[in-house]
Amino acid sequence: MYRILVINPGSTSTKLAIFEDETQVASKTLRHTAEELAPFKKLIEQYEFRVNVIENFLKSLGFKYEDFDAIVGRGGLVRPIPSGTYKVDELMVNELKEGKYGEHASNLGAVIAYEISKKHGIPAFIVDPVVVDEMDEIAKVSGHPLFKRKSIFHALNQKAVARKAASDLGKNYEDVNLIVVHMGGGISIGAHKRGKVVDVNNALDGDGPFTPERSGTLPLTQLVDLCYSGDYTLDFIKKRIKGKGGLVAYLGTNDAMKVQQMISEGNKKAELIYRAMAYQIAKWIGKMAAALRGEVDAIVLTGGLAYDKEYIVKWLKEYVGFIAQILVYPGGDEEKALAMGALRVLNGVEKPKDYSEEVQKSV
Repeated sequence: MYRILVINPGSTSTKLAIFEDETQVASKTLRHTAEELAPFKKLIEQYEFRVNVIENFLKSLGFKYEDFDAIVGRGGLVRPIPSGTYKVDELMVNELKEGKYGEHASNLGAVIAYEISKKHGIPAFIVDPVVVDEMDEIAKVSGHPLFKRKSIFHALNQKAVARKAASDLGKNYEDVNLIVVHMGGGISIGAHKRGKVVDVNNALDGDGPFTPERSGTLPLTQLVDLCYSGDYTLDFIKKRIKGKGGLVAYLGTNDAMKVQQMISEGNKKAELIYRAMAYQIAKWIGKMAAALRGEVDAIVLTGGLAYDKEYIVKWLKEYVGFIAQILVYPGGDEEKALAMGALRVLNGVEKPKDYSEEVQKSV
């Protein structure tokens, strides 16, 4: 039996979980107020604060670091790398501390895991960070050499549910073609071709369908005209693309349950916009079907919006059910996905990948 500690830092929370093999035996989400985080000007300055939170959690349950066979942290913004479970090394930690590829609270996951690893001799891992890049080169061509399509998506959950879907189909992940649709605050739609995500929309930076709070792909000329109108700042435009776009912009809320309530009360605008979101998701599923040359074993729906069987799931089945069977796995259990990545390494099912080696390959 292997015992694994999972550390998943968010911008205002730290999610912790303890697994014994595949069974979660403890978990806690610790919320952090703005006042608690205010003294820290840089993300890395939160290190001691977050470590204290983790140690108090373990102490309350009677655990010590030495009781664990592995520690796995949420993979942060590292450089683009292939999918897998990576042993946290010094190069990775230094880049995350520096914020070389961007700052996000998830960066702290690997940093904390590494420091615990050094002190207590426990292996530290990250699993499938958001910058997993397995895209075909043809999928990266944008239409102009000044721009290149990037792979930024919900890799951790997409990979986890893709493996589950393949298992439920009685096959190995490496032997199936799937279209995986993660639907949350951001929406990513990936073409999984025999174990690799060969094409996917950049769910962070304005590519794909609009979402509860992101605008998705917009009409380019209209966007350029808006940017040069002199009426708006750069910050204003960026927030309209990510944070104040999508359902928020049209309906004033990013809460899908509120939108569903509006529809049930007869709000025709809410129904149009909500259906339009499903319509755009369906069109992107069609794109990924084309990327897989129509050879699709299943379409997999996941994320928070996959709980909505009355509208989103129903509409998507109507639009794309002709392509392939549709499997639904609502939510997104990041902690379990992280633990399972570490467990596959501990059980010898896969070998841990070396971040420094991957960096050298890309130089």
